[in-house]
Amino acid sequence: MSSTHNLSIARPTRIAQWIRIYRLYRKAFPLSERKPFSMILKMYRKGKTDVWYCEDNGTFAGLAITINGDDLILLDYFAVAEACRRTGIGSGLLQLLRRQYAGKGLFGEIESSYEETDDQEIRQRRKQFYLRNGMTEMNVMVWLFGVKMELIGFDCRLTYEQYHRFYHDNYGSWAAQNIKEAEYPKEK
Repeated sequence: MSSTHNLSIARPTRIAQWIRIYRLYRKAFPLSERKPFSMILKMYRKGKTDVWYCEDNGTFAGLAITINGDDLILLDYFAVAEACRRTGIGSGLLQLLRRQYAGKGLFGEIESSYEETDDQEIRQRRKQFYLRNGMTEMNVMVWLFGVKMELIGFDCRLTYEQYHRFYHDNYGSWAAQNIKEAEYPKEK
């Protein structure tokens, strides 16, 4: 990361910050992976979700949205503003999040990098970004609302059963019913 970066994360306090977060959220994530933003706001008001406004030298640099369990934190959404990509800002922001949740297991879901898809190269680059920044593979693959996902994380290991319970405990049975275990590739 360049020494000219001055990165910070904070909960949004102004409407302009929420608008920037919402716009990046809509642009960065495909419709099949987006929750209704109203659901995120509802969970935020209940304290079950953190929404982070990420800055570099006072300029909007990205967003992070987490789901907060007792000992586990799901990095539900993480995106870097387009102008800030490939500058080291994403790595720096990820490390800030890791420090924010020190002492808890921080994990994420990424689209399977093993699938033969039109965007396979993007999926593999995304996975390599997380691995370069210290996350590890959990060797758990799931169908999450019809999208095949791999689990990765900092400082934690999850089984499918623990992951399923996390969803049940934090979203309810309706969400847990939309998660199915998928076979993890034997050879990588």
